[in-house]
Amino acid sequence: MNRLLSSLCPPWVREVPFRTIWDLVWPQMSMLLCTIVISLTDIWAAGQLSAGIQAAVGLTFQVQTLLLVFGWALGSGSMAAVTQSMGGGKPGRARNYVSFVLAACVGIALAVACIVYLLRRPVLILIQTPEALMPVTEYILGVMLLGLPAYYTGQVAGTLFRAARQVMAPLFVVMISCLLNIFGDLCLGLGWLGFPAWGMKGIVWSSFGANVAAALLSVHFLQRGGLLADHLVPPLRWLRKGAPYLFRVAIPAGINSMLWQAGYLVMYSITASLPDGVDALAGLTAGNRIESLLYMPATAFMVTASILVGNALGAGDKLAAKRAGITLFVLAAVSMSSVAACMWPFIPDLARFFSGEAAVQRQIVNYLFFNVLVVPFTVSGMVLNGVMNGAGATVYSMIVNVSCIWLIRLPVGWVLAHLVFHDACGVYMAMFLSMAVQTSLMFWVFQRKDWTRFALNARHTAAHRTAALKEEA
Repeated sequence: MNRLLSSLCPPWVREVPFRTIWDLVWPQMSMLLCTIVISLTDIWAAGQLSAGIQAAVGLTFQVQTLLLVFGWALGSGSMAAVTQSMGGGKPGRARNYVSFVLAACVGIALAVACIVYLLRRPVLILIQTPEALMPVTEYILGVMLLGLPAYYTGQVAGTLFRAARQVMAPLFVVMISCLLNIFGDLCLGLGWLGFPAWGMKGIVWSSFGANVAAALLSVHFLQRGGLLADHLVPPLRWLRKGAPYLFRVAIPAGINSMLWQAGYLVMYSITASLPDGVDALAGLTAGNRIESLLYMPATAFMVTASILVGNALGAGDKLAAKRAGITLFVLAAVSMSSVAACMWPFIPDLARFFSGEAAVQRQIVNYLFFNVLVVPFTVSGMVLNGVMNGAGATVYSMIVNVSCIWLIRLPVGWVLAHLVFHDACGVYMAMFLSMAVQTSLMFWVFQRKDWTRFALNARHTAAHRTAALKEEA
């Protein structure tokens, strides 16, 4: 039977490392499930208190996500550098990158937290925070900024683990963080099991404690896994050679993340400025968390694409890199479209679970209608972004993603929401349109552009070839 199946499959399919893909995907899916459970529990617990607190938590989460862009930038650079170093058989270079990125992320987080804390009021005004939500949102933001260095460390450390194919240690860390967060939300926030009900403060400080625990455990496991160099900052000589590539990948990734998340904040502002802004914000927040269930496996496929593409290009195998990219593109699109189809009949039930208010339920249903419908584009586009990340070609992702959100999603969303429908449905329609265009453009880049030329190995090969030509001349 195995021989028959093998003979029926095309040669390139037989060479795809499906077992390796599975071994990388399932722990990451479990990690992302824990992350989603944390987020959903926060939103659900806040919703049990009031729609206003639920909306405030959603707004603060968007600010936190925007502030994480520098960490994501470093993570993108380290993913490309570490995976390619491992694939090229250079673990020492990989350890230097890990240590440098970890030290840099802590320093950046401290600086960002201090600056935003001083400007927290103008920031909240800028994102159109309703005046009624200002006190509670400002308090949540202050606690979040206090824990930002720990949050940075945990998030970036997770990327470093995955880049080195060590996926079990971060899974354990996220599971512990998830349990701590759930306990805090339910027991300290809502007063379950006889604990004092501290309400919003219990929810916020539980997240803070879970992030600190995750950061400490992450550093411990990085050390035990042999991923940290003996020196916290690599020698100056190495930095002169290794750091430029990291920043060549990280800078476009940082711009991409910053403008993408800034776009989401503008989208939240467009939603908040509608006549039913508070209900729409609460619905958008809850809908976004429910939607994240669909993107859990897709994100795992995306990171796996970065790992396999980076390893292949580090070893100089461009064909294997392209084969891994197209395989994961198809697997993610087919599998997640099937899951979306199964979720479709239960959208109203999910809306009722996450909110007891009819107006918020209606917004959740409208949000999920469009965003579940666009799942085939969204998940396959995420994989292509992972391919570009692993190859170090983050400049392509930056150009496509930023153009689609700022030239399509936001202007079209404002027109549809404020001038046509006078409802948040206009925002959701624009999200559908921009995502379809974005994935189509990314697939064109994958097929038509030489994205493999951004790899470390490709640069070194080109340099050696140039040197050889000069010597021959």
